[in-house]
Amino acid sequence: MGIDGILGKRREKATSRGKKWLKTQEMWLVVLGVILHAVYMLSIFDIYFKTPIVHGMDPVTPRFDAPAKRLVLFVADGLRADKFYEPDSEGNYRAPFLRSVIQNQGRWGVSHARPPTESRPGHVAIIAGFYEDPSAVTKGWKANPVEFDSVFNQSRHTISFGSPDIVPIFCGALPHSTWNSYPHDFEDFATDASFLDEWSFDQFQSLLNRSNEDPKLRKLLLQDKLVIFLHLLGCDSNGHAHRPFSSIYLNNVKVVDHIAKRMYFLLEDYFKDNRTAYIFTADHGMSDKGSHGDGHPTNTDTPLVVWGAGVQHPKPISETNHSNCGFLFIDEHAHDMPTPSEWGLNGIERVDVNQADIAPLMSTLLGLPCPVNSVGNLPLEYINMNEAENAEALLANTKQILNQFLRKSHIKQTNSFYFKPFKPLVHYSSILDRIEGLISLRDYEMAMKLSENLRSLALQGLHYFQTYDWLMLMSVITLGYIGWMISLLLHVLRSYTSLSRDILQGPAFHQGNNTRKVYLFGCLLMGVVSIKFILEHSPPLYHAYIAMTVFLWTQILSEYQFVLALWRHICSRKFSYIVKLLIISAVSILILELLVNSFTKRELYTWCFLSAGVIASLFLFKTVPWRSGIPIFVLIACWFLSVFTLMPAEIPDNNQLVVASGAMIIIIGAVARWLDMHAAGNKYWLSICNLGMGKARFPMLFHLQALLVGLASVMVWLSTSHRTEKQELLLVHQLINWSIAGFSMVMPLFSENGLLSRLTSIFLGFAPPFLLLSIGYEAVFYSALALVLMSWILFENALLHLSTGKRLSTYSTNMEGLIILENDNRYLQLSDVRIPLIFLVLFNVAFFGTGNFASIASFEISSVYRFITVFSPFLMAALLIFKLFIPFLLVICTFSAITKLLRVPRLGCYFLVILLSDVMTIHFFFLVRNKGSWMEIGNSISHFGIMSAQVVFVLLLFALTNIYTKDIQIFRSASTSSRKVM
Repeated sequence: MGIDGILGKRREKATSRGKKWLKTQEMWLVVLGVILHAVYMLSIFDIYFKTPIVHGMDPVTPRFDAPAKRLVLFVADGLRADKFYEPDSEGNYRAPFLRSVIQNQGRWGVSHARPPTESRPGHVAIIAGFYEDPSAVTKGWKANPVEFDSVFNQSRHTISFGSPDIVPIFCGALPHSTWNSYPHDFEDFATDASFLDEWSFDQFQSLLNRSNEDPKLRKLLLQDKLVIFLHLLGCDSNGHAHRPFSSIYLNNVKVVDHIAKRMYFLLEDYFKDNRTAYIFTADHGMSDKGSHGDGHPTNTDTPLVVWGAGVQHPKPISETNHSNCGFLFIDEHAHDMPTPSEWGLNGIERVDVNQADIAPLMSTLLGLPCPVNSVGNLPLEYINMNEAENAEALLANTKQILNQFLRKSHIKQTNSFYFKPFKPLVHYSSILDRIEGLISLRDYEMAMKLSENLRSLALQGLHYFQTYDWLMLMSVITLGYIGWMISLLLHVLRSYTSLSRDILQGPAFHQGNNTRKVYLFGCLLMGVVSIKFILEHSPPLYHAYIAMTVFLWTQILSEYQFVLALWRHICSRKFSYIVKLLIISAVSILILELLVNSFTKRELYTWCFLSAGVIASLFLFKTVPWRSGIPIFVLIACWFLSVFTLMPAEIPDNNQLVVASGAMIIIIGAVARWLDMHAAGNKYWLSICNLGMGKARFPMLFHLQALLVGLASVMVWLSTSHRTEKQELLLVHQLINWSIAGFSMVMPLFSENGLLSRLTSIFLGFAPPFLLLSIGYEAVFYSALALVLMSWILFENALLHLSTGKRLSTYSTNMEGLIILENDNRYLQLSDVRIPLIFLVLFNVAFFGTGNFASIASFEISSVYRFITVFSPFLMAALLIFKLFIPFLLVICTFSAITKLLRVPRLGCYFLVILLSDVMTIHFFFLVRNKGSWMEIGNSISHFGIMSAQVVFVLLLFALTNIYTKDIQIFRSASTSSRKVM
């Protein structure tokens, strides 16, 4: 960047000191941008991913007798509700025992899970009563992000058998537990995994058998408040391996039903006291494709069957059963959803619950305090207790949630200068007193109604304090981004536009002397806010957020005279200019919003390039002779590239297509070479060709590069065919591939200095490594992208001749008076905004043209097998990332060449690129998600991170490509050169 980085000056006769000052200022501006984006990128973890768990609450001891002495929890991992309840193809139900329980002994419904519908979040909701701590996304799946309370913690003893991924999470550090899990090797997707469920049952059965000879174990089993947990993984493993429609998965439903039946009769025969409660459910469902994680009903709808001690018996459906019809469950499903007729349960009352409601249900059945961080609502419809006990149980559930609210309120109030309480619960104590009074008066119905209202308010209060700082933080971050963009814009206007001549030197501009006052005010404001944060014990990053924002706005306010002069200048312009400014701004925002949506919908680029091809070719038809072929070429190139964003992100293997694309690359290079040497008669090619540049330094360079591309195509075929047959890569093939890739990338440095010559050489130079790293259609994408980049150059070259050759052109003003003499570069104009906009579109196409860069896993690892087959994660990842960078390098090399062609300052255009990309960054900042599947959460973070990193990413690529583009020379005709104002 340093060689041709500073391309504009404030004054036409800048002093040497002024140049150095501008270079220093821009260096610090880049450093500030890097720091700002790094700091603000961390802000999402203070806003979206703060743990909701608080400590310091006392458990609420229930004031009623436990209806059950022990509880058995069956969790059939990955069991869908519909596959559990519906009959098979012969009309027989897959779970006959549990179906008989529904009809004769207990209650049933659907448990609604909240995304991410994964095993750990589901079990946390069932056993601990709260939904997955969003900070877990930053701390790993298996490790507990923070310690939390659960039903197992509150129990007198817990016995658990099942998966090594689940059981240790809840029992590994629990002293009053007996547990065991099978080895990870047992989880073999190539087999029927239902034997894992049998293993869990067999472990418990053997424990019971041992108790007949072990008095200590028998005493442990006979005590109250005992929890028995069987984790049944078979449905999940079989669903992943064979899909939920397979006979293996459907048979596994029968297996878990049979285990529930044997477990029931085993325990009833062992204890003989009718004091055991049973809960059968699942942590999540399974999609038709054998996956889970998102919020689709097949993943969120899980079965729930409850029976035994303390559980109500079945009830027929009646008018009084239907309540809360406007209620939405945690997965956004409405209350009282119609039961499918094929389930055959339309006559029996169905009671749906949120998954976290199961934890207080278990606690109530055992007479345990609810887990202190639970947010579940006790479903009274499942419990068989009298009205007084129901009221006490509901009040205990309400107090437990209220305690969390009060703890969060206390923490925030203790650390806040200006505390804003949650107004609906300011007088919570009087509500509690009223409930207690109603219970003492035996008005249980009104007491329960008030308890439910208080519980609902407490849940709203928890959300209020979880998001208490959101408005402040999001306002500070947004103001910081806006301040950064305004600072960039002001710098570009002062350093790279004619405003330096029109405003700064005009009679209306007077530099004020209030700069010191502004800086003093900024320092005082920062000091006051920092002291406030220190006294409130705010995280250290809060200081960084406010410091960056205050600093940027202090800088902006220190230039308020320039801003006022700029405003007066715009207001003094003609109305048509203001309309043009507004139209360009609106179109720019529209394009940026299209790019934001393209991160999730790649197909938008198809429509973008179909439209761009038509618009650009129609415009060129009016300005360029049709015989030149340029309009037709632009149309075909854009339409050709539009095809690739319709292709699947998972690239299918097609070795023949990769080899054929090598021939296509050679043909494109040969045509470009011929045009470079024979376009003397066409003024629309003249500037970009090598004419007048002198004799070529290496006449055979093109032939050597074409030979390397051909050799790379041959090696693609040889390496792949041999590896397919022998399952290994020959050392000689490996050495040849590495040599071709390395040697070809050096050769463009020795090509001619003409624009078309150098870009053609760069295109051919990076083609061999790209071909050797390709497995399918992405090899053709390389050529399609190059053709569109060539179209961009031809389009800009045509506009250049139009603006310099026709004074009355509606496209641009005359070039006279716009030359900055020191670097032969002109001032930026309003219409030049198209250059960074087109760059951003093409840069994002390089991201998403053949996949989704936001998730590197969408790119096929087999694309590195022609260089290495022995597993080496770092080298393989480096090769994969290098392959993804090659299209970016082409785009940036073309961008640099265009800035030279149009004589616009490259660093000024870079600042405009960052300014425009930060409009997208702000949008992605508000799109970050802390709910949904892990993939949805991770993608929202990666999208925001990619845009935040662009200030560094693009700068580094500029520095790298500068090696190839720094000595590009543009042929200027005598007529063009004479237009300079000396």
